[in-house]
Amino acid sequence: MAKLVVIYRTPKNAAAFDAHYAAVHIPLAQKIPGVKRYDLSTGPVTGPEGATNVHLVATLYFGSLADLKAGLASPEGQAAAADLANFA
Repeated sequence: MAKLVVIYRTPKNAAAFDAHYAAVHIPLAQKIPGVKRYDLSTGPVTGPEGATNVHLVATLYFGSLADLKAGLASPEGQAAAADLANFA
């Protein structure tokens, strides 16, 4: 199993980020070929010292490293990557 972990910093407008992420980005990412599971952090991301500047952590699970590479290179993977500029 291979996984891709994406860490999103706290955005200037968290409500707009969350709305776009839920309505647009998650559906794009879930269409990436080879994705077996898609997990998101919930609530504020904290560390040993307390609050952090991390808003969200997304983890995509693939069957293998080859599946991950192929998925990211696919048109669906490229569409999800291109969408980052719209909210992140």
